[in-house]
Amino acid sequence: MRYIILLLFFILAIPNYSLAQENKTLLDSIYILRDLSQDNTLTKDLRIEYGTRAVDLSQRTRSDTTKLISERKLAFVYLLTGEYDLYETSSLINLETARELKDSLGIAHINAGLGYLNNEIKLDKAESYKYYLEALKYFDALNLLNDKANTLYNIASIQDDEKDYLGSEQNAIKALRILNNLDLDNIDSRKYNILNLLGLVSLKLQNFDEAIAFHNQAIELTKNLDDGRQSAIESLNNIAFTYRVKGDYVKALKLFKEIIENPQLNEDMSFKALVLSNFAYTKFLGGKYDYNEVENDLKKALNISERLGDDYTKLVASQDLARFYEVNKIADSSLKYARQSYKLAKAIPINDFYLESMLILARLTKGQESNSYLEQHIRLSDSLMGIERATQNKFARIEYKTDELEAENEQISKENLYLLLLSIGLLLTAIIIYLVISQRAKNRKLKLIQVQSKANEDIYNLMREQQDKVDQARVLEKKRISEELHDGVLGRLFGTRLSLDSINFKDGKEAMNSRAEYITQLKTIEEDIRKISHELNTDFVSGSGFTNLVSELISNQTNAYGLKYEFEHDDELDWKSVNNRVKINIYRIIQESMQNVYKHANAKKIKISISLQKDVICLAIIDDGDGFDTSKNRKGIGLKNMTSRVENIGGEIDFSSKVGNGTVVNVKIPYLNQST
Repeated sequence: MRYIILLLFFILAIPNYSLAQENKTLLDSIYILRDLSQDNTLTKDLRIEYGTRAVDLSQRTRSDTTKLISERKLAFVYLLTGEYDLYETSSLINLETARELKDSLGIAHINAGLGYLNNEIKLDKAESYKYYLEALKYFDALNLLNDKANTLYNIASIQDDEKDYLGSEQNAIKALRILNNLDLDNIDSRKYNILNLLGLVSLKLQNFDEAIAFHNQAIELTKNLDDGRQSAIESLNNIAFTYRVKGDYVKALKLFKEIIENPQLNEDMSFKALVLSNFAYTKFLGGKYDYNEVENDLKKALNISERLGDDYTKLVASQDLARFYEVNKIADSSLKYARQSYKLAKAIPINDFYLESMLILARLTKGQESNSYLEQHIRLSDSLMGIERATQNKFARIEYKTDELEAENEQISKENLYLLLLSIGLLLTAIIIYLVISQRAKNRKLKLIQVQSKANEDIYNLMREQQDKVDQARVLEKKRISEELHDGVLGRLFGTRLSLDSINFKDGKEAMNSRAEYITQLKTIEEDIRKISHELNTDFVSGSGFTNLVSELISNQTNAYGLKYEFEHDDELDWKSVNNRVKINIYRIIQESMQNVYKHANAKKIKISISLQKDVICLAIIDDGDGFDTSKNRKGIGLKNMTSRVENIGGEIDFSSKVGNGTVVNVKIPYLNQST
């Protein structure tokens, strides 16, 4: 019996070893194809093709996790390239797979992606809310605070759109508290968005002081943003509008005037038109105003919005003009702009403006037409109230069903756990019985393996000693041949040349020319032999194919970019012993750096060197371009990609630069324990 088991062990081990080697090669290819599918410099079709090939290869690895990751990355390519139907279909399939594998992280991210699709593309707020809610529970369980904060903000935005202002405020504050305890890049821009949302929600809840406080906090954060000046103006407009709704027209006018006088406002004419309309209408609401001045500003705002095709600002200006003319008893003009705002609000649609335009038209018209507008206003108001209540109830039902489903899954998990424990108990019992019966045979087998291992070790050491002797003999033989050529052949040739040279002074001119020709030939032979001697006496190790690949990359890229370059590399670095994943990332880092130099640095020359120092692969990339201020937060994805690649292979990267003095990128990667 024990001989049959031993035979089966060896029979099964051989295909398993081959499978492992095949999977190693497949994984290297999969990693490359995944990276290519995420390269936004490639065409849409090519990125989808690379992603599809990665999925196909992942199926051959027989690893469900590898396949799921590849399918998720392909789905992400669909989303980025606008293939929304393919993204949704693929994501729903991936979600079921992730649930079967109990991949909590995968479930969370796929749900978050489907939430984004339904909210931003399909405009199905309820469906989006459901997916975001499930994603939130998994991010919370996994303690992924950054993702949890993002999901809370998305849920709060949906609740704001659906007029669930209290729920929106609660979730936005939760998201803000999480971000306040995190130290991440670009976190200030996300905190600004949350504070802006809180300011708008507080205004809708008529918590005016809180709304103003939130917008002021947002303005403080704009000092750290790249587009901070424009964001600050928008927040200032929100504060001014809040003061206007509150009835404090003096403060509102002061802020609107400050915005109007800001030169930054001219960079966004559509926003300028909106601010101009708000400013003029606030003057009108304040009571003390110049009629012509208010009328001219409102019409100017309307003309700008019409010229830009900005329907929202056009709607605001039209309705402001309608109310302005109505109060000033100019019925024809008021009716004209009321009808215009009515059509715009209905087409966009914006219900608050739509309702207001109905009321204005009801006041300006008479008889059946006036009654018709009033009836429309009542029907729409009742409908919106019903929708608002239904939406809030729908959110509650979604949360209830999600909790109910979670409870059912928890019960199923418990039952599966009991079944698993029972199966493990039975299996352990069978293993113990087998171990007791076969212990002696295993001991003898272990001793045999130990003897074989010792013999294999001795054979290996002997082979190494023989190889060392062969290498030593080869070196000695090369040295001997070198010395023989240099001291023997060259010495004789040199003596012959001197003899012929001395004869030149004894014969005629023709003979001298002939002998001079022979002397020249002997000199040539002498140089050839000296060259052979030097080559034989050098223990030269040629670079691997990877060095040639990098050299070709640098040559092609610099030629395309019009740059001069220097490339230095350490011939002692054995690239065959370096992991393929490391080489791929080094190649990509060099490629990314040269693209950055071309796009941003305005450089004329680049120097690249690769060396091995104290078991560390050192990569240095130096350019003479414009440089940049490393203390400032940068949005570019190139530097982030390079940093991420280095961190993924356990290395370190440092960017050293000053404005006007070029940039130095230093990368250090451990060389020990690398294997192909």
